[in-house]
Amino acid sequence: MANPDDPSDAPPAPQNLQGELPLPFPEFSGDLPLLPARMVNEFQYCPRLAYLEWVQGEWADSADTVDGRYRHRRVDVPSGDLADPADTEPDARQHARSITLSSNRLGLIARMDIVEADGDLATPVDYKRGKRPHVARGAYDPERVQLCVQGLILEEHGFTVPAGVLYYAESKERVRVEFDDELRALTRSAVDGLRHIAAGGHVPPPLVDSPKCPRCSLVGICLPDEVNFLARMTEPPRPLAVPREEALPLYVQARGAKVSKSGETLEVFVEDQKVATARLGETSQVVLQGGVYLTSPALHELMAREIPVTWLSHGGWFLGHTIGLGHKNVEIRTAQYRASFDERHCLRLARGFVAAKVRNARTLLRRNWKRGEPPANLLDEFRRDIEQAERATSLQTLLGVEGNAAARYFRHFRDMLGSTDGMSARFDFEKRNRRPPADPVNALLSYAYSLLARSVSVAVTAVGFDVYRGFYHQPRYGRPALALDLMEPLRPLIADSAVIMAINNAEVRPSDFLSVAGAVSLTGDGRKRFIASFERRLSQEVTHPLFGYRVSYRRLLELQARLLARHLLGEIPEYPNFTTR
Repeated sequence: MANPDDPSDAPPAPQNLQGELPLPFPEFSGDLPLLPARMVNEFQYCPRLAYLEWVQGEWADSADTVDGRYRHRRVDVPSGDLADPADTEPDARQHARSITLSSNRLGLIARMDIVEADGDLATPVDYKRGKRPHVARGAYDPERVQLCVQGLILEEHGFTVPAGVLYYAESKERVRVEFDDELRALTRSAVDGLRHIAAGGHVPPPLVDSPKCPRCSLVGICLPDEVNFLARMTEPPRPLAVPREEALPLYVQARGAKVSKSGETLEVFVEDQKVATARLGETSQVVLQGGVYLTSPALHELMAREIPVTWLSHGGWFLGHTIGLGHKNVEIRTAQYRASFDERHCLRLARGFVAAKVRNARTLLRRNWKRGEPPANLLDEFRRDIEQAERATSLQTLLGVEGNAAARYFRHFRDMLGSTDGMSARFDFEKRNRRPPADPVNALLSYAYSLLARSVSVAVTAVGFDVYRGFYHQPRYGRPALALDLMEPLRPLIADSAVIMAINNAEVRPSDFLSVAGAVSLTGDGRKRFIASFERRLSQEVTHPLFGYRVSYRRLLELQARLLARHLLGEIPEYPNFTTR
């Protein structure tokens, strides 16, 4: 369950406004899924949480959810059976663990930890992590409602169920919960409320300044304070403690390398010699460049764990990525497609992308100018570019504004490259060129943009978007248009900055490049060193200019994708591009 401690230390949930009118549930059919008792618990705890999990298919683990599974490890092992009381002796005793029962008439399903039956008298026992809360009625409403759902289902199977039991694993206490008329009415209201929001197709608003949010595992997906702040511009967001992402990408670029699976580990072989290992639990994605062989068992395990595999060409061009079944949140893709066919909406988003890109490029020049201060007239020209981008009346006009600003920016890119032991003199740069890059700096820039496109593509796909349908970049076969849209403001801050640092800090050397027929590319060792620089830049933290808390660029990619989703779904009026000061 995504809410903390189910929730054994949170205040009682406020009275839900949804679901006051009962909605009769028709007899179950293939189009109408049964509501799990756990989701009814979630709705009583937070309607938005229930919608995110049940309708949009969102999920994230936290220390609480992992600990909850560990506490359930015994009762999750099925044992015993539960016979119809009409087919047993009047005084027959039954004890069943981890049994799943459902009712088509009620439209409910529940996996019950333990059911203790004596004849036709049954008692469901639900395990909870944590200690027994000292509150009225012995437990919080979400847990009482979930237990009552189990009781209603048991009654549908012919049992008499006057009460149930909540067992708190940490304090080892049993709390009896009476299924009185008040609890039964509250349970039916929660069931009807969940059906109502699921059928309505609109995510409920986030809780306001709720103590439930900081420990909820979906706080980084729900973004309650961020959405409330951007929608109402009232209180700034709290610095919510989003779990730190320890997993990192595994890059494999050796020609003819093989990646296989052994238990919980990925193993990399080159010429039948094992050269590297990576724990699956510590791997965020697998990046394969060139002719690298990935075994079927390894690919199956990666897809089962929703760890994407990214494929790059020998030259480092982003080809695509492999995922499992993909994200279940079709609502995001529906909103994305709808907005992408609206010319005015596309233009509004595109203006923001380009203006933010020029702002960040101007900031990068101002910060890294190596010879005194950048000329005031140059900064004024960028300011005019920003104003023109914000007033552009068409995508064609906007492309012209972006092209002029980019040409001006790259004319002065050399002014951000220092002279470390005279080495930067070997990294001469006059203008941006590609396909193929004609000098080492352009080779680094092209490779950095490919790495950034790969990172953003993985982030937007994980959130639930179609990476090939953009707003500024129009659809073209094989081009991740949406990733290119979202990475525009981040090119200077992540890709260009990584190139500047790698050159100025002598992390890449002139000997790390090959020149063949006028095309310049990185050597294998050069790519390794630059990948390290790029990943280090992604891990660097920055203070968010709107929200005020610290966030890594790696986490920022997902945050921006989720904010775009909140905008397209109508929760916030404008998409907030990231610009640094």
